[in-house]
Amino acid sequence: AHSISMCPNLAQQQQMLQVLMEAKPAGVEPILHSDMGWQYQHETYIRTLADNGFVQSMSRKGNCIDNGATEQVFGHLKDEFFRGQDWQTFESFKADLDAYITHWNTVRRQVKLRGLTPVEYRDQALQEAV
Repeated sequence: AHSISMCPNLAQQQQMLQVLMEAKPAGVEPILHSDMGWQYQHETYIRTLADNGFVQSMSRKGNCIDNGATEQVFGHLKDEFFRGQDWQTFESFKADLDAYITHWNTVRRQVKLRGLTPVEYRDQALQEAV
């Protein structure tokens, strides 16, 4: 799940969590990793995760290795999506970014995921866990 806004805010995080909670299969306790941004340390965010069966994982301060996988995804995003682009409105940027994220998750196959898309890889892992 993701949520896009002009600036980070708690409402944005709650919107993302709502989408995530609705998509979470029953009986699983996913790990949700983030950096140490203020919104991820907020009591409401932490309580929402705990109340809905999520395990919170947060990178250690000043330790970029904790975020290696996430930073790699953002590197691809910068190279493939942002480079050479100029959006005239926030709405057009948001629509294009939503489309890119959907493509990344459901179409773009990845060698590190054994040739699967992220959604296929997740679904396979969930099947094996049952």
